[in-house]
Amino acid sequence: MKTIQIQTGSKQYNVYVGNHALLQLSKIIENMKPAVSNILLISDETVASFHLDEVKNTLQLEKDVFSFVIPSGEKEKSFENYYAVQTFALEKGLDRHSLIIALGGGMIGDLAGFVAATFMRGIRFVQVPTTLLAHDSAVGGKVAINHPLGKNMIGAFHQPEAVIYHTPFLNSLPEKEWRSGFAEVIKHSFIGDVELYHWLREEVKTLTDLRDDKLIYTLQRAIPVKAKIVAEDETEKGVRAYLNFGHTLGHALEKEMGYGNITHGDGVAIGMLFAIFLSEQIYEKDLQYREIKRWFTAYGYPNMPSKLDVNRLVQVMKQDKKANGGTIRMVLMQEIGVVDVVSISDETVRMALEAFQREEESI
Repeated sequence: MKTIQIQTGSKQYNVYVGNHALLQLSKIIENMKPAVSNILLISDETVASFHLDEVKNTLQLEKDVFSFVIPSGEKEKSFENYYAVQTFALEKGLDRHSLIIALGGGMIGDLAGFVAATFMRGIRFVQVPTTLLAHDSAVGGKVAINHPLGKNMIGAFHQPEAVIYHTPFLNSLPEKEWRSGFAEVIKHSFIGDVELYHWLREEVKTLTDLRDDKLIYTLQRAIPVKAKIVAEDETEKGVRAYLNFGHTLGHALEKEMGYGNITHGDGVAIGMLFAIFLSEQIYEKDLQYREIKRWFTAYGYPNMPSKLDVNRLVQVMKQDKKANGGTIRMVLMQEIGVVDVVSISDETVRMALEAFQREEESI
């Protein structure tokens, strides 16, 4: 088992990665001070059907363990489900010494974390991610729910007590979820680890290569990229925005296509390609857009949807949390491993999106 330390201004905690990481859960809870009074496990229907009983059986503790299961899908990261979990927690007698365990992917981690951040003004929680995508979302303390006008628009910064990355849980993932999570791995290589980028190109020819030792190595390299940035900028006042590479367009695609109709990772993959395409224009240099596009296609990432209205996408991108005074601010790539946040005019984005759509169709 590998241990990765996360250091932020508000908390230090560990990410445990490996085939037996789940064994750490009870030990962590037993060592918490003040002592945990009771536990609420939050999961979704799909994950619960595979893993909820195993996690419950692991918790050999003299404490009440309640569970709340919501429907699956990004659209369920809603105020309605957030409110329902809060009501359940109050009914079951959770208090300020209670613990929430988020068992699931990024959707559950975000929602359960936001419940923990706001229940009685904040209680402790532990992330137990079950997807590759959650190697990104489970670390760093960003928790939120969606609003019809934008993704993750209602949220907080609330660090977990620990992250338990039990890699056997990932074996139940369908291919589209492996692909979705791999997009965030690639993102971490683009923004902060050139060696990881070249290793992925050489060692992960298909998504089925991302198993066993290669999976653990990938997580060992990708998670520290985020950890380093979060340590420097916990609440996204500066460089933490780099972690949103590909997300300005990616989130807009998720909203416009309907949450759940495109995976987060597929949206981010398209968003990263657009950011590289635009970066080539802004910086007037070859950043290997076409080569990277062919690499993405080999994994099955989709093209930019041709039927979406470009003007509408520009307006949604202006609602992005990085926007300032109605001006779109995107994370662009100066070279692989080096990115920056740049203000871009609406017209530049619109023209680039139109050209990007045409370019995507021609490759």
